[in-house]
Amino acid sequence: MRDFHLPGRSPVWAENGMVATSHPIAAQVALDMLKSGGNATDAALAGAIALGVCEPAMCGLAGDCFALIKPAGQDEVIGYNGSGRAPAGADAQTLRDRGITQIGLQSAEAVTLPGAVAAFAAMSGCWGRKGLDAVIAPAISYFEAGVPVHARAAFDWKRDQGALDPVGARHFLPGGKAPSVGDRFALPGQAALLRRIAAEGPRAFYEGEAAEDMLAALKRYGGCHTAEDFHAVAGERTTPVEGRYGDARLLEHPPNGQGATAILILNILAQFDLEALAPFGAARAHLEAEAVKLGYDARNHFLSDARQADPERMLDMDYARTLAARIDPRRAQPALTIPEGQPHRDTVYITVVDRDRMAVSLIYSVFHSFGSGIGTEKFGLLLHNRGCGFTLTPGHRNEYGAGKRPLHTIIPGMLASTGASPDLPFGVMGGAYQAAGHARFVTNLMTYGLTPQEAIDAPRSFPQDGRLTIERGYAPGVLDELEAMGHQIEIPEVPIGGAQAIRIHPHGMLEAGSDPRKDGCAVGY
Repeated sequence: MRDFHLPGRSPVWAENGMVATSHPIAAQVALDMLKSGGNATDAALAGAIALGVCEPAMCGLAGDCFALIKPAGQDEVIGYNGSGRAPAGADAQTLRDRGITQIGLQSAEAVTLPGAVAAFAAMSGCWGRKGLDAVIAPAISYFEAGVPVHARAAFDWKRDQGALDPVGARHFLPGGKAPSVGDRFALPGQAALLRRIAAEGPRAFYEGEAAEDMLAALKRYGGCHTAEDFHAVAGERTTPVEGRYGDARLLEHPPNGQGATAILILNILAQFDLEALAPFGAARAHLEAEAVKLGYDARNHFLSDARQADPERMLDMDYARTLAARIDPRRAQPALTIPEGQPHRDTVYITVVDRDRMAVSLIYSVFHSFGSGIGTEKFGLLLHNRGCGFTLTPGHRNEYGAGKRPLHTIIPGMLASTGASPDLPFGVMGGAYQAAGHARFVTNLMTYGLTPQEAIDAPRSFPQDGRLTIERGYAPGVLDELEAMGHQIEIPEVPIGGAQAIRIHPHGMLEAGSDPRKDGCAVGY
């Protein structure tokens, strides 16, 4: 139990349904959907769409998404890949011939086809109860009339507004500047587009005026995208990859997501006696940092578009033992770099459980803050830059190329913590950090016995660019010990990621946690 003398959050408990996400308005939209008879899929989609105006730097209709879905009354978890592919004209050698060694963050090459709208429609049709039009309807008024800007959203907006091109700035910088806390922000062009999608389905986004609007924006930057590329966008059902940590079973989205990385990190950590270590001490932070370095180095080699990826190697416990043997419990190893194009960034995540115990874990993103920064004239869409996840190294399995999906950082998670049935949908935001964050969340729960809210609140660290970024929640003495082990310590300006989780208890109640690093909350009824 937390110390009630100190600031903090209590877990949220409910019986009939629960939502946890990073913005209170989106949480309420999702909860209202449950109360009006929608199921967890309906609610997760409604909340996710609303997040596009609540946190527009982090997600939007021209972004990508992934989901894990546990249907009511089943133990099986189904994945859905809502990430887009590179256009048919994409060619790595053409870029190398131009002297380009890395895909630019604000380039047309960074814009893979946006997959989220197609995925929302497909998930609604396969697992929803109310229909896509009903799912979209609650968000339209917020996009049209506007929402009050919350504190964390305003912080990110001000910090990252420079990513917007002049067209994007007209839509996302009202009055020529980032909005302040409490200001109203609206996206009326996107409201009009949402009405069309509700009436006509996803073709209203991938064909006609909306597609022309996006193609015109890409043409300004020399993009090779075509109307045929947009028309061909389609998501797909997937089978989650799975790992074990003690008695728990962790389900992650398969490649092109990085979920196998979280499983590999946990397999490495399982070779050490974490239980003997203080949960927020230097020894655990050190082992975790070393495991993360090795896990991400493996990710760089093995993960990519599903047709080229080799996740089985990363799920192999013998491989994890080999990597664990390289860790010195007292000394930091030389830096292993996170792959090009994969710096720390944020996204949005929503999880919902309904009265029938359907559980949905959904993550939705434009990758970098404000994505590529490329805005569209008519509808005010902001194109994502997931193509930065590709490499231009010749022959690499994740090499930029026609029709390929890039390595993605965003990963929804689901844990079976007490038995055969998955009982804990969760997600950790924070760009490249997410796989490390999944492993930390699971060890907080399963090794140290923390509640979901406590596991989310706990301080975080992450090795990146040769440094160990570490939040201020650690005691000063811990930082001194880590420096003595050879880590170069850096306190980041921005907290590391965010998280949301819901636990389905055997006695029938739902317990949820929501990250105080974000504006959001958990709500239930």
